[in-house]
Amino acid sequence: QVQLVESGGGLVQAGDSLRLSCTSSSRTFRNYAMAWFRQPSGKEQEFVAAISWTANTDYADSVKGRFTISRDNTKNTVYLQMNNLKPEDTAVYYCAARWIGNSRDPHEYDYWGQGTQVTVSS
Repeated sequence: QVQLVESGGGLVQAGDSLRLSCTSSSRTFRNYAMAWFRQPSGKEQEFVAAISWTANTDYADSVKGRFTISRDNTKNTVYLQMNNLKPEDTAVYYCAARWIGNSRDPHEYDYWGQGTQVTVSS
């Protein structure tokens, strides 16, 4: 069982930056593709970004150019650097893990964190 723990959420103003972290308990973290999803209140979950075990990245159009996903396999951690935040980025952000390759489909991810709230005020 892989445990994922997110941190770094908070309340910020539009235009500010935040960095989310997600740390895994897995000793084979380097072989997992990692992703961030988000779920605004009352809305469906949506894909944000993913990074494969070979560090190939994928981004939703809504965050491309503002968010950066990265990983540090020595720390079993994936990051989501969020710049120029907008009120529409307000959501609970979840990290997720699946073996090897990226996917935008949340159903293809096997492990999930508990989520961290990001609130962006205008």
